[in-house]
Amino acid sequence: MASQCVAFRDSKGGLHASLEKATLEDLAGVLGRVGDEGGMTAGVAKLIFDKRQEIERIFAEHDEIAVSNPGEARVERLHAA
Repeated sequence: MASQCVAFRDSKGGLHASLEKATLEDLAGVLGRVGDEGGMTAGVAKLIFDKRQEIERIFAEHDEIAVSNPGEARVERLHAA
């Protein structure tokens, strides 16, 4: 029997149980791996500064989804074949 589930898709197409997890996956993709040079805090700060435009885009998309449908957000309904 077919059934429905609620899922959130990240920018690479991965499915997540929550909007936050999908957003965090997108952020992790933007930030990439923080190198050992200069410590993690400095590396993360530099990446955030350098990737600001992409990070702001991801947060704007998150906010748009969260505001457009509070409580459930915009969801994709997946149907079993």
